Amino acid sequence: MIEARISRPLYGVFWMLATGLVFVAVTALVKSLGTALPASEAAFLRFALGLVLLLPLLKKFSRLKITATQWKLFLLRGAIHSVGVAFWFFAMARIPLADVTAMNYLSPILITIGAAIFLGEKLHVRRIGAVIAGLIGALIILRPGLREIGAGHLAMLATASCFAASYMISKRLSDDSDPALIVAMLSVTVTIGLAPMALPVWVAPDLTQLVTLFAVAVLATAGHLFMTLAFKEAPMTVTQPVTFLQLVWSVLVGALVFHEAVDPFVILGGVLILSAVSFITWREAVLKRREITPPAV
Repeated sequence: MIEARISRPLYGVFWMLATGLVFVAVTALVKSLGTALPASEAAFLRFALGLVLLLPLLKKFSRLKITATQWKLFLLRGAIHSVGVAFWFFAMARIPLADVTAMNYLSPILITIGAAIFLGEKLHVRRIGAVIAGLIGALIILRPGLREIGAGHLAMLATASCFAASYMISKRLSDDSDPALIVAMLSVTVTIGLAPMALPVWVAPDLTQLVTLFAVAVLATAGHLFMTLAFKEAPMTVTQPVTFLQLVWSVLVGALVFHEAVDPFVILGGVLILSAVSFITWREAVLKRREITPPAV
């Protein structure tokens, strides 16, 4: 008999707090590079240097069989994610940290919309309301007509869209692929996908830039590991609200380190988007419990 996994909310919250701190450190390091390196080159170097972390897993991957369908999905995801990463690096050097973090929250909203359009999932009234609330949050951040929408903000919209598509492909791959293989293939395919974008604009990086980008690769890997541990210890309904602290820390780092002005509209929009994401996560958990709970006799 298989025992049910025990939920440990405090451990889940702890690992999600660690995840948020690490990801804020990643964005701060990338922002510190500025525009000295082209965005596509910086993104390529981050993933290329990160391939070193996969070396211990090569023996395990050599024994796995990959089907033709899996190859197609791996390559498609890599191409889409490559574009998203390039846009993200571009945006990081041009808009405040808080804007980047708040607009990152859009991905789950776009995933919900994409699942309804492309996967045929039903959107009930509550989820539609949450999606609308998330989109209103994005409008509050961008405030079209009230302030100039720069290239960095448009790049973040493209990033959120690409990452949402990447996640949906990952969800399809997770049905029959090893999780470690999915992560590894993303690193490999994104490195290959970014190479044609990076080479035409190549600028020789110095040692400091290389060390910074390697640190980004290590911290990003650690962040994904911490997130996995958080999801293992507690349900997403517990851990999802904790991600709001990423916005708080981004505002603090932006103000104290990069001397960025605190924009209350960005915070308000980010809170609205994250509230919508948390509601959608909670509804998914409720529906899943209903599916697995046996009917009362």
